[in-house]
Formats: sequence, structure tokens, C-alpha cells
Amino acid sequence: MGWLKTDFEGLWVFEPRIFGDNRGYFLESFNENTLKDTDIYVRFVQDNEAKSTKGVLRGLHYQVGKNAQSKLVRVVTGEVLDVVVDVRPSSKTFGQHFSIILNDINKNQLFVPKGFAHGYVVLSEEAIFVYKCDAFYDKDAEAGIKFDDPKLNIDWILTLENLKLSDKDLVQPLFENHKAFYL
Repeated sequence: MGWLKTDFEGLWVFEPRIFGDNRGYFLESFNENTLKDTDIYVRFVQDNEAKSTKGVLRGLHYQVGKNAQSKLVRVVTGEVLDVVVDVRPSSKTFGQHFSIILNDINKNQLFVPKGFAHGYVVLSEEAIFVYKCDAFYDKDAEAGIKFDDPKLNIDWILTLENLKLSDKDLVQPLFENHKAFYL
């Protein structure tokens, strides 16, 4: 258990140690000391929480420039399919996506470095999704990619008619027209 490297530079999965007994469980959801075996160098400045119902799809979002964000994401209640797309033009995995099931059973987390568009869809009846960010939200730095871009070919598990999206997410640009990522 601990940090597992993915094939995407800087993208890590965290499998926490869960201590359970007849009273419940305990886990450390974050401990800066565990990062020593990774290439993660981060100082989190903001925690966010979202509660959503089944079929809600949020994403694919990212920020550019000095307010680009790294995130550590997890699910407190329920289950989501979490998806990231590499938008770093110099990366060998540019334009590729990675997906993982995060839920309240496995309690896994995903560290999403700067330069990835991020989104998730709720698979359970309800989910509480929380994440730490290393930069503050900045509307002027906001960017996104359309969730159903055929070039990305993301399998969101649920059918289109079962998805619930914001007006903003319905009109995000295709990958080929996305806002260039820069630091």
C-alpha cells in the first residue's frame, strides 16, 4: 500500500492503509511524509467538496498559467469514475487519458499534477467527492475539454442519456481546440 506510479509522468494513485475493527475504520487521508518516495512536491492551499447524484458528470476542467492546479482527489461516500487527460504538449502521453474507480470502499486517491484536465462521473446513487488543490481557483485561468470528444474516446460507463451536465460542460471545446496548457 502507498503511492503507485502510473504510466503518466507525475500521475500517482494512493492506496491508503485502512485500520478497521468492529468499531469502524481509521486511515490517514494525507500525510506529507509519505510523498518522499514520489516525485510529488506540493503545498496544498485549498480543500473542496462536491455532493452529486448518480449520472452527474463534472469536467473535463483545468487551469493554466500561474494558477494551474495539482489536485489530490478522493471519494468520501459513494463511487465515481475519475478521468484525467494529459494536456501538456511536451508530454509523451499528451492527449491520452487515464481513468480509475474511486469509492468509499477502496478509499484510493489520485494525485493529478498540473497539466491534466480532470473530470468524474458519479456511478452510485450519491457521492461526496473531495479534493485538495495547490493553487486557488481563478476564473480567468479556467479551461476545459468536451467530455465526449470522439478523439479522446473516453468510456464514461454510463450512457449519454443518463448523464447530467452543467451548461458550461456541454459547450467545452474539443481537444483539438482546447486552451493550450502553460505554467
